[in-house]
Amino acid sequence: MDEFDFPTPDVPVDSVTPGELKARLDAAEAVTILDVRMENEYEEWRIDGDPVESINVPYFHFLDEDIDDDVLARVPDDRELTVLCAKGGASEYVAGTLDEHGYEVDHLEEGMNGWARIYEAVEVERYDGPGTVLQYQRPSSGCLGYFVYDDGEAAVIDPLWAFTDRYLEDANELGVDLQYAIDTHVHADHISGLRTLAAEGVEGVVPEAAVDRGVTYADEMLLAEDGDEFQVGDVTIETVSTPGHTSGMTSYLIGDALLATGDGLFVESVARPDLEEGDDGAPEAATQLYESLQERVLTQPDEVLIGGAHVSDAADPAEDGTYTAPVGQLVEEMDALTMDEDEFVELLLSDMPPRPANYEDIIATNLGRHEVDDEEAFELELGPNNCAASQESLAGD
Repeated sequence: MDEFDFPTPDVPVDSVTPGELKARLDAAEAVTILDVRMENEYEEWRIDGDPVESINVPYFHFLDEDIDDDVLARVPDDRELTVLCAKGGASEYVAGTLDEHGYEVDHLEEGMNGWARIYEAVEVERYDGPGTVLQYQRPSSGCLGYFVYDDGEAAVIDPLWAFTDRYLEDANELGVDLQYAIDTHVHADHISGLRTLAAEGVEGVVPEAAVDRGVTYADEMLLAEDGDEFQVGDVTIETVSTPGHTSGMTSYLIGDALLATGDGLFVESVARPDLEEGDDGAPEAATQLYESLQERVLTQPDEVLIGGAHVSDAADPAEDGTYTAPVGQLVEEMDALTMDEDEFVELLLSDMPPRPANYEDIIATNLGRHEVDDEEAFELELGPNNCAASQESLAGD
């Protein structure tokens, strides 16, 4: 949509930064977004959910000197609007055009690309183990990661390539040495920061069970086998094999108090089983996932927190602002966790969302088979993560 230059608006146009928009949403301020991307882009990925009202009117409707009255009728004129596009060019033009028609309007700087650069760290206050755990949150895709630190040492679990510098800066600000960068599995929705952090002297950790998928750089990393432990100050991070989402899916038990489950279990859903072997391999993977959940995850004490690698727009944060929940609470709230195996497998296979955008290229990149630069890595992972099974069918009633 932003592949050509839009004319400069004839009037000055107010803008809002992605950070300012996020602050408004965090404050539960009602926001009306006019998304002027093409309909297919809008349907695939957008800013939505309370307290947002989102309206899609593609930008080309505003290019004519005389805008059709039917188009203007689709745009509310009784409230302030924030216009959004992919990179910020079309939204500035449309905002200027609407301003000339008497609308109260601003536009989002850098569009959805700017939104994808928001990355926040929130302390997991309910964590009851040694040291401190932060949860990284990327609202554009729902990606979550974990930063564990204690006594001058730190580790990051499921780091993102795009935020390599952020982890190093956070470690510096906290006065800790970032010792380990740990992946839970070969991701299909974002580019891992394991190798970029390893290039900065951080020890990379790959699940040993994931190597058989063709990880080309395994000999440059530490390989984590079930039961292996990594020490960060007084915090022990224990490797817990939990195959299902992928054959190498691995969880990490932090301080006996928080289980970072990667894409195995989320606070509102469970993993989808088809991203490694496709539809043909999904039944076996779903069976593996059931066994992992029942034997390795749900056998943890009820008070152990679950922290997945993703969260959906529909999930509500806990009181501390993180997307974590105790094992006992999830068993009470998520029907899928109390089903028998046949029911569970049938349910998972019956209702899966579209696969993540560019997932085959992302997997190839994370295996080390496809080389990208920083910009290509960022562009590949734009869009929703879609690594969970259908939330509607799994959670609650």
